[in-house]
Parts: sequence; C-alpha cells; structure tokens
Amino acid sequence: MKVGFIGLGRMGQAMATRLLEAGHELIVYNRTPGKLANLVAQGAQPASSIAEAAQQSGIVITMLADDNALRAVTDGGSGLVANLPADGIHVAMGTHDVKFVAALADHHAKVGQTLLSAPVLGRPEAVTAGKLGIIVGGTPQAALQCAPLFNSLGRRVFSAGANPSSAAAMKLANNFLLASAIEALGEAYCLAEKSGVDREIFHDMITDGLFASPAYTIYSRIIADRAWETPGFTVELGLKDVNLALAAGGAAGVPLPFANICRDHLLSAMAHDEGQWDWSTMALEQARTSGQAG
Repeated sequence: MKVGFIGLGRMGQAMATRLLEAGHELIVYNRTPGKLANLVAQGAQPASSIAEAAQQSGIVITMLADDNALRAVTDGGSGLVANLPADGIHVAMGTHDVKFVAALADHHAKVGQTLLSAPVLGRPEAVTAGKLGIIVGGTPQAALQCAPLFNSLGRRVFSAGANPSSAAAMKLANNFLLASAIEALGEAYCLAEKSGVDREIFHDMITDGLFASPAYTIYSRIIADRAWETPGFTVELGLKDVNLALAAGGAAGVPLPFANICRDHLLSAMAHDEGQWDWSTMALEQARTSGQAG
C-alpha cells in the first residue's frame, strides 16, 4: 500500500521501518529533515511538506508525541485536513486526549475524510519483534482498508468500535493501569528492602509467581537494577499520559485515585530534572519518600 507517514521519533522510525520491510510504499515527512535519511536509504520517498505527504498518498499515518504536535500537523492551509483527498484516511497512532480525538474526527468528517484512532501498545522493541498491539477505533470500512498496514505493524488488532475516541480512551486506560503497576512495584520494593530483603531475591519471587507478566517482569527488572536513566518511555511522556487519563476520568465522572499518586511522583521526578529518564523513576521517587537513597 502507498501511505504517508508523519512523525519519526523512536517509535515512528521503528514503525516506518517495519512497513517498508513489509513492502509498503512510504512517503515520509518529519519536522526535522535529518530523521528522514535512514528511511530514505531503505526506499522511502521524502516529502518536503505535510501537504505533499497527504496529496500523494490518500492515507496518512501520524505518530506524534502529543495533542499540540498533532494539531500543528492537521490544522491550517498546509495541514492534513486541508490537503488529504475528500475520501482520505488519517490514521492517528499516538496517544491523545479523548475529547481532542472526537473533535478531530468531526473536523475530518466535515470535509469527507475519515479519522482512525489507532494508538499502539508496546515499545520500539515490540515493533521490531512484530509484537505490537494496535487499538483501532473508526468506521469498519476504513479499518478494513488499513488492515494490511496494521497486520504489517503488529501481532494483534483490538477493535474499539466505530468511535475513534473510544480507542483513545482504551489506550489511556491501558497506560494508567501500567503506571499503577509501576507505582505498586516501587512501593513493594521499598517495603521489602527496608525490611532487610535483598532486591534481587524479591525480583526473582515476583517474576516467578502471580506477577510473571511483561508489565511486572520488565519493570521489576528496571527497578531491581536501578536502571532509571535508560528510557523506554520517558517521565515526561508518562506524565502527559497520566494527565490525559485524569482528564478523561473527570469528563466521564470516574475517580482515579491511583492516577493522582502516579502524577505526583512523575511531577517530583520532573522537579529533579529526570524528565528524560524512564517513567519507572516513579519507584525512585517512592524510595526517596521512604528515606532510601534509591
């Protein structure tokens, strides 16, 4: 398939590479042109503007860090909405605010375009290994049309139904649950260590029993090794997602007390200039609160 791809950070690079390896024809654009070189060397066609990527493909994937970045790409005379064909499809694969996704879907619909919200589950390593999960919300026709792209990118597609904002809500709920698991791990490690337990032994117990799942095994390893400074998912992005989950909970009338605790520890990490560390630094914040050096 011929598709535009906008947003080539770590995740976007991995996804675009995966699509090229699967034989898809990519037209790539990034605000920082230097990030195009690796993909162009693999056969991607560079676009000089958002408009060019939209006009030449008809289907455009965006993988952008936040709502402001997505708004900058979609709005205005040079944006996606103004330049996609009337039957074009915008596949937004980043993590975005539920209300913003709903408004963007309406914006596209007014000019005859379709928005698919398709946030992903997994790190760049999961993309490379073909283990990415994809949550898809939008019209069945558009989802079917883009199925070859999703099948190339990941192992499974989870349908959120015909409403794009439902996919955004599912992704935020997932990330909130993962943040809560990391927070719980940090608290448990502090209790064990302050009671004289070796953290490596505690890690072995966790990963051999009821909690032998990726969420716990991956982050337990990071916490046990104190490997905060090598980010898979940064404190800054984690704080963004937890705040989006709190906003979604407020709009839906759903209290999220665990999310407030996660937000406070992420804010504290930001105050310690650790915004680019892994968001498991929440466990380090808990250690500091517990009187441990971390």
